[in-house]
Formats: sequence, structure tokens, C-alpha cells
Amino acid sequence: MEMSPLLHFVEHPLQLGCKVFMLSIYAYRLIHLFSYMAGGERQAPTGPPGTTRAKGVVYSWANIVMPWAMESTRKKPFYYIQFVIFHLGMVAVIGLTFIIPYGPGLLNSVGLVWVLQVMMAAACAVGLYRLYYRISSKHMRAISTPDDYFSLSLLIVLFLVGVLAAPNNIVQGEGALLTFFFMTAFFLVYVPFSKIMHYLYYPFTRYYFGKTMGYRGIYPVRRGYK
Repeated sequence: MEMSPLLHFVEHPLQLGCKVFMLSIYAYRLIHLFSYMAGGERQAPTGPPGTTRAKGVVYSWANIVMPWAMESTRKKPFYYIQFVIFHLGMVAVIGLTFIIPYGPGLLNSVGLVWVLQVMMAAACAVGLYRLYYRISSKHMRAISTPDDYFSLSLLIVLFLVGVLAAPNNIVQGEGALLTFFFMTAFFLVYVPFSKIMHYLYYPFTRYYFGKTMGYRGIYPVRRGYK
């Protein structure tokens, strides 16, 4: 089927423009972040030998793939599994926004398409559970903002549309693709102003935290050290 002018627009010029806009906001925020000087230490290095700032930074960055190192995920592994599935779904969505316009030949592989669909479908299920939990738990409701509900709902729908936009499904025509790329365009513009943007700051906040904890002898954590 020949691509319509509208589909070409949403796949290429619209996506490119929204990505440039998002990156511009990111650049502005990072410039603003680095305009502040990091706080200095007021104490001498402490802790056992072998705990350094560099090791603390590496340990802090790696913390995300070490669920045993955090009490919350060590005691509740189900929440960490949710975290992994949800973010793998995001990887699949982002990958699909590049594969469809720039590498459509890759989608001739039924296996690859199936993997992408499973990842997005699983993430959609996790998103629905998280939305239910956020609504049903009085504690979660107390700390939730409209952005929390909207962002999560947006991602749930985006995962579902991503599954439908994959080539080996029963949906015919350009409807699913148009919906998918219009939604991703909106997502790219919305993310810099939502809580989803926390991932931009993750490497920097974990760097400074790890640097401090390494200097104070806390990171890397040593089990059973006296």
C-alpha cells in the first residue's frame, strides 16, 4: 500500500520537529542545572578502605539494575518486575518510532514484531494495574497529581496503539499508524513538562549522590562490614 501524504508527514517532518523541540527543552534544562555549583564536602573522607568517589558513582548508577541493593525492591520484587516490564515497553515504543519510518524492512521479521508486541502489551497490562492501584489506594491518591493520572493513561493508550500499529496484526490501512505517530508526537512535546522527565535527571542526581556516598564510605555498600 502506497503511503499517503498525511502518513509521510506524521512519520517524518512532524516526528523530527517534535524531537528537536524536546531536545531543545532538554538542553535548556541541563544548562540551567549546570548553572548551579555542586555542594562541597565539609568533612574528611570516612568509611572503610576502598570506598572512593568514583566507586560510589558507579555503584549509584548501577543501583537501578541491582534490586537486592534497595530495601523497597528487595522486599517487594513484584514492584521491580513491574518497573522492568513497563520500561521495556517504552523501549519498544521508542524503537518502533524509528524502525517504521527508517528501517521498515526489519519488520518483515515476524519474530521481531512479535517481541515488540509482547513487550508493549505487557507494559500496557502493568500500566493498567498501576492506574488501578493509584486510584484504589488512599495513600497513592493523596500523593498523586493530575499529571500522574494523565501521563500514565497516555502511556497505557500509547502501548495499546503500538501493538495495533505493528505490521502483523489484523488492523488494515493507515489508521493505526496515523494514531500511533500523532500520539508519539504529542508525547514528545508533553514529556518535557511532565513527571516523565525524571529520567533526564537520573544520571546526574545519581552521580552526585554516589559521589557523596562514596566519599563518606557508604557506597559501595559492604554487607557485614564492621
